[in-house]
Amino acid sequence: MNLAVVLYTSDLRLHDHPPLRAALSSCDQVVPLFVRDRGIEAAGFAAPNRTAFLADCLADLDAGLRERGGRLVVRSGDVVAEVCALVQEADADEVHMAAGVSAYAHAREERLRAALEAEGRRLYVHDMVVTAVAPGAVTPAGSDHFAVFTPYFRRWAELPPRAVATAPRVVRVPEDLGSEPLPARAAVSGTSPGLAAGGESEARRLLTRWVRHGLAAYQDTHDDLAGDATSRLSPHLHFGTLSPAEAVQRARAAGGPGAEAFVRQLCWRDFHHQVLAARPAIAAADYRGRQDRWRSGKAAEEETEAWKEGRTGYPVVDAAMRQLREEGWMHNRGRLLTASFLTKTLYVDWRIGARHFLELLVDGDLANNQLNWQWVAGTGTDTRPNRVLNPVRQSLRYDPEGRYVHRWVPELAGLGAPYVHEPWRLPPEERARYDYPEPLVQLSDGLDRFKRGRGIE
Repeated sequence: MNLAVVLYTSDLRLHDHPPLRAALSSCDQVVPLFVRDRGIEAAGFAAPNRTAFLADCLADLDAGLRERGGRLVVRSGDVVAEVCALVQEADADEVHMAAGVSAYAHAREERLRAALEAEGRRLYVHDMVVTAVAPGAVTPAGSDHFAVFTPYFRRWAELPPRAVATAPRVVRVPEDLGSEPLPARAAVSGTSPGLAAGGESEARRLLTRWVRHGLAAYQDTHDDLAGDATSRLSPHLHFGTLSPAEAVQRARAAGGPGAEAFVRQLCWRDFHHQVLAARPAIAAADYRGRQDRWRSGKAAEEETEAWKEGRTGYPVVDAAMRQLREEGWMHNRGRLLTASFLTKTLYVDWRIGARHFLELLVDGDLANNQLNWQWVAGTGTDTRPNRVLNPVRQSLRYDPEGRYVHRWVPELAGLGAPYVHEPWRLPPEERARYDYPEPLVQLSDGLDRFKRGRGIE
């Protein structure tokens, strides 16, 4: 009886899972395996919020497998060593896994391939599992990736969609293979109080609700900070509890301007993955260097701490940073605003902000996080690298009544427009009633500082 190992990484689902389908079609039995990668933990990427969400995902995956007659095998350690050990225990013929895009993922795949081939086993790496379109599937003439989004989107949208597979009805797993206990969410300390639930069941529930009740209005409401009219699917896309190909398919089937806008956002995710796959070093290095002279020293460190804690004196920035700490998630418009404030008003290195986001974001995806930060900082793929988002104007536009600010900055509750956006404009006697800090820096001074640092005339 032949047997295959299916190595789960960031693809924790049963629906539309090409590696699992391929293994089931070629072998009588499979071993669904997840390795708690000590390399990722040692590198600092196992943040509490993602660790807790991962526990939900693994528990749900195991439950789904048990409904189909199988189970999830969990091991801990070096991925290559643990996979090879299990292959020998089970006498497996082949290993299937999803392709990654980071330098770490590429190196892990190559180490695993070499180790398996040395034992006469085969590794199959499947594309279009963590992205809707594989990195490198569309490229411009003379380059291995698209550096500008719009032409990438045109080519991406022209590709015929791949078939989306249902979940298998039966998964046969050998009974005699040992497994560690599933990790428990309750055992993880330091999580955000409002952290969302993980798992494929929750992902599919959210997607169905989104398609039925939120998608149609998305084009008009996705920037409404207080309305929070976004899908909240990003953590599930990051952990792979939701297939991006299925999300694209179901949105297109619904049709309409909202669906088109949502699919465009899913394409942005693929765009960033293909950039990182082609240029892995940009996880830490500028994609396009601007000769920045980022501020450092005590004043910059104190301002950065105030930014992290949500006490910059700019209500919409502080609201977004407090939402991040409370939920492990932040509205996309808030991400743009807070990143612009750090990099272009405080003129602090984008890597510091990206690192803080990765410490808290449950959807802390290396490709999206790092490249969105670079886009805002002007060192990435943005064709207007020196644009600066004015937090007051953005607040007036995307939170006109101040409801988002009231929710997350309760010390300003009851304060109406325009003062909820600019509390420093209150008369002194009124200002004293609100326990809220003065602005860290005047916006005009921050702009001048940024221009000087970047050498803009």
